[in-house]
Order: sequence, then C-alpha cells, then structure tokens
Amino acid sequence: MGHREDLLEGAKRCLLQKGFTRTTARDIVKESGTNLASIGYHYGSKDALLARAYVALVEEMGDAFDGGGLDDTEPGSLERFERAWSNIIATMKEPGSLWRLSMEVLALGDRLPEVRDHLAAAQREAGRGLIPLLMGGREEEVSDETADTLGMFYVTLMTGLIAQWTFDPRTAPDAGQLTAGLRRVVEGIGNS
Repeated sequence: MGHREDLLEGAKRCLLQKGFTRTTARDIVKESGTNLASIGYHYGSKDALLARAYVALVEEMGDAFDGGGLDDTEPGSLERFERAWSNIIATMKEPGSLWRLSMEVLALGDRLPEVRDHLAAAQREAGRGLIPLLMGGREEEVSDETADTLGMFYVTLMTGLIAQWTFDPRTAPDAGQLTAGLRRVVEGIGNS
C-alpha cells in the first residue's frame, strides 16, 4: 500500500478506537506508519481524511446487511424488509459498533463544515445502496429521484434506529416491531 491507503486504513482504526474528536493527526500517523505532511498532501486535512475513513467504514458495513437469507425473499416484501432490518440491527449490537461513531459524527456536523459537506453528499449514495437491499435490483439502476425519496426514507429510518440503539438498546425496536409498524402504516393508507 502507498501512503494514501495507509493513512485511510490508519484513520479507520483510529476512528473505531478513539472516535472522531479524540483522534489526532499524530494518532493517525502513528497508526499508519506515515508522516504528518502526508495527511495534507493526500487528503488536505485531518478532518477530510477522517470523513473519508468514516464513509469507507460505512461502505464496508454494507456487506453485513445482505447476509441472512435475503435471496429467498421477494424484493419489496414485508418479509424482506424484516430480514434486511434484522441484519442491519445485528450490526448495531456488536461491541465497538461503527454506529456509535455515527452519532458522534452527526452531533459534530455544524462544527465541522468540511466533514458535514462530505458526509451530506454521501447520504444520497447510502440511500441508493439501501434500495436494492430492500427492493431488489442493482444500485447503478437506482435513479437520483428514487435515491432522493425512497433512499432518503431508508436513511432516515436507519439514522433513527442508530440513535435509539445508541441511546438505549434495551428499548430500541427490533426488525419485527419495525415491520409491524410499517404494516400498520400501509393498512392505514389503504383505509383512507
């Protein structure tokens, strides 16, 4: 690996160990075996590097979402909805979960505009990635309009779940409760 990749990998490890605000440029350099000047050269700033590292961690987490038997469910079905959210919630239960870091990053948004801008741009792509997981199809086929509506609906649901699981896992909803809630919403729409 070159310095650019070493920095990214080191930043990812630092984020998971220390979080965003407690990670220093020196921590990243120590963890990556590089030098301070390489952060500015390759990423512009420590915050920009940490933002990219965070996005990379989230993208890597996406692989865990489609495990657990989604292939034998009908795309767009309540059964697929429940299984997919069950897989997502399982990642929230893991010790040292990336999702705790997500709450820190969300809380810092207005104080770190460079990071906020980078992550705001990544939200559309996060929604675009969730759509095939739940609805079938391929990510590259998801239109911008669908990413901005259905995708953002899923991102909003996920953000709320992350907040609830971070705040109090004992009272956070499971996939069955989410599915029952969605069923009631759909039935309510049908009755109006």
